Amino acid sequence: MAITRSSSWLDAVLDVSRSIIHQNWDGLRDAQAKRKVYRDTYHELSMLTDRDLADLGISRSSIRRLALEAAYGV
Repeated sequence: MAITRSSSWLDAVLDVSRSIIHQNWDGLRDAQAKRKVYRDTYHELSMLTDRDLADLGISRSSIRRLALEAAYGV
């Protein structure tokens, strides 16, 4: 009986541990995806000429803010 009780306690601890690991893993993937959106947006806008940016109504100083908004909704 003691082995079963010990085993079920261990199973419960392992289940909680797995759950925490999966949550952290999913959070990491989400953060990486958002960071990629930020990097790509920032890079693409930075590569435009001042004239192209002006045609879009974007100033060079607002590129960082726009990239943050695209990635994180800030």
